[in-house]
Amino acid sequence: MSPPHHALLGIALGALAPVAAAQSVPAPDVSSPSEEAELRRETITVTARRVTEELQDVPIPVSVLTESFIAETGAFNVGRLRELVPTLQFYTTNPRNTAINIRGLGAPYGLTNDGLDAGVGLYIDGVFLARPAATTLDFIDVSQIEVLRGPQGTLFGKNTSAGAINISTKKPSFTPETEVELTYGNLGFIQAKGSITGPITGKLAGRLSFSGTQRDGTLYNVAERNDINDLNNLGIRGQLLFDASETLEIILAADSTRQRPNGYALVPAGVAPTLRPANRQYAALANYFGYSPPSFNPFDRLTDADTYHQSNQDFGGASLTVNWDIGPGTLTSITAWRLWNWGPSNDRDFLGLPITTVSANPSEQTQWTQELRYAGDLSDNLSFVVGAFAFSQEINSTGNQEQGAAAARWLLSPTSTGWDTPGLLDGYGQTSDIQSENTSAALFGQLEWQVTDRLRVLPGLRLNYDEKSVDYDAQVYGGLQTSNPALIALQRSVLAPLAYQASADDTNLSGQLTLAYAVTEDVNAYATYSTAFKSVGLNLGGIPNDASGVPAVELATVKPEDVRHVEAGLKTEFWPGVTANVTAYRTEIEDYQVQVVNAQVGVLRGYLANAEKVRVQGVEFDGRARINDHLSAYAALAWTDGQYVSFPDAPPALEDTGGPQAVDISGSRLPGISEWSGSLGGEARWNGGLLGREGEYFTALDVFFRSDFSSSPTESRYLSVDGYSVLNGRVGFRSANGWDVFLWGKNLLDEEYFELLAAQPGNSGLFVGQPADPRTYGITLRAKF
Repeated sequence: MSPPHHALLGIALGALAPVAAAQSVPAPDVSSPSEEAELRRETITVTARRVTEELQDVPIPVSVLTESFIAETGAFNVGRLRELVPTLQFYTTNPRNTAINIRGLGAPYGLTNDGLDAGVGLYIDGVFLARPAATTLDFIDVSQIEVLRGPQGTLFGKNTSAGAINISTKKPSFTPETEVELTYGNLGFIQAKGSITGPITGKLAGRLSFSGTQRDGTLYNVAERNDINDLNNLGIRGQLLFDASETLEIILAADSTRQRPNGYALVPAGVAPTLRPANRQYAALANYFGYSPPSFNPFDRLTDADTYHQSNQDFGGASLTVNWDIGPGTLTSITAWRLWNWGPSNDRDFLGLPITTVSANPSEQTQWTQELRYAGDLSDNLSFVVGAFAFSQEINSTGNQEQGAAAARWLLSPTSTGWDTPGLLDGYGQTSDIQSENTSAALFGQLEWQVTDRLRVLPGLRLNYDEKSVDYDAQVYGGLQTSNPALIALQRSVLAPLAYQASADDTNLSGQLTLAYAVTEDVNAYATYSTAFKSVGLNLGGIPNDASGVPAVELATVKPEDVRHVEAGLKTEFWPGVTANVTAYRTEIEDYQVQVVNAQVGVLRGYLANAEKVRVQGVEFDGRARINDHLSAYAALAWTDGQYVSFPDAPPALEDTGGPQAVDISGSRLPGISEWSGSLGGEARWNGGLLGREGEYFTALDVFFRSDFSSSPTESRYLSVDGYSVLNGRVGFRSANGWDVFLWGKNLLDEEYFELLAAQPGNSGLFVGQPADPRTYGITLRAKF
């Protein structure tokens, strides 16, 4: 396959993240100055176009992580990348309830609702993965990861309003090769990875890869006397490459991943006073049952959850990719089918009391995607990419929640007549059957016009159509069988039957214009204005009833987000191997999609709505330096300011529970955003030998830090996560003949910090937390032959 002659700079990448530079070092056997200069030349491969270009010329902010850096830092899934890319946020209480944001935007903070599209797109070899749970899977045979910041709708198939994570795996090779990686660490951590590739016939090559990860739990359940929040992952991926001719290649790929962890639980972290009557706050409720949790110190890592935890998921699919050099460019077709099965069990009250005894919402998703893209050169000064994309998704969910013997006292007011009726809520539950469909289609394209030797203009457009529908049916069962209207009303205040159907469709036109100017040979400037959107949403988790008790179907539809984004940046390289890049941006979103709670629905349900307007702005710096062949360093720093510009009818903060059901939080900060975050690191290398093998020794340190952030959709002084810093390191040996061994440590200082905080359902004032992993360490051996 021959690549297009001209590099369309706007197609996928921007500044190479400094973390990648730390690993891009000359091999020990480099001796010629010309060879050394060639290795120092800063070029990166654009996976969407199969072209190479000077990284400092690319007018988009992006972080690129190399294969070796991913492996040596232990970043074996998307969640581990947040310590390497300061503006990437990742929050998860289980695989389904996972949110991945860039610059604080992408997904609403709170429980995942399947009726919303992701604002940050996840792609593996060009295949869009719709479910955020995919971000919790282990990487299999990854060659490079690109994290793009800002709207990317004019170059990617599925619309992405906040950014994209573009993952490339290794292709089959006609040169036989085997790779093996084995890791052992504390907490019973064992990870094995491997791949084998080579020719099958003269034109057909294959590649088979696998990954398996196990680790003991980081919490201890005193009730069940076992560890929970463990890891138990196994994945396999196979590929066939048919090199039909010099101009045509076809790749068939299939993969399957299985996860069977015992997790994920949160632990009590504190109690907030609320505006509720004293007899409805945590102290009175706990005293009524004579209950206390095993510890209120979350870093004791103890729970007494009385419902079994599991987060089982099966994820897989197949894709067919065709690349055909025809005419002035390359025609690419990517056809893919994906399946996701989710089988959970959770303790939704987080305590050893029988409040909510069953909380499980199994789900199955299937999706089809088809992308056609043609990219090439119309002349020496004009290049292009045009494409079409189609997406079809079906989601079938069957939920079940059931209350226990403690539910009535915990969830109902003791001033309500009949709350203490024996068996009122014991065994009272709700089953739901939710069927939804989501289809979308898009046309997109971008041009690059080399106006002068210094000035380039890159305009792009996207036309998108979305159509969604939902059929929601929830029924109640069990509990006290009674005809007493007052008692029935008490039951229905917790869980109620609900049935509705809704559909929505929307057409959007968006685009962008980028100007790139070479100020000097070593200084490049760019500026971008773009419009974007996040498509119309549907509430798939339930909606409130109106005053007459009829489902408020008008609330089933969530308006699309309207995004306006401006960005400007400078990329400099005043000395060979030393770069300093800075970008400033401002993003405004009208009809921002958020998670809210309405007490009319009961204490256990939230739904989606729109905030009138939010704004995120910031400045980002990244720099890197290859001081010599033996020392390299990097630094990245981000200042991010995100706030609700207008949100007059937001849900109250935890401490305001019991007061007004809606509050004006205009001017307050958006959740999940740290004002300051950054990473700093470096590596030292020196030539040497080990067991008679030549190579180089190396040692490296990486520091990630972030300031405090709100961990609640409406900011609460009790649900603010303190800032923290994490120190990681490694020391080892890279041989010249294809094997490495190194010791590694993560969170070396054993920093105690939270991934997130959340209020307990029921609004008692109790809040719970997810402690981050403690100090971990181990040894890794890699070999290639």
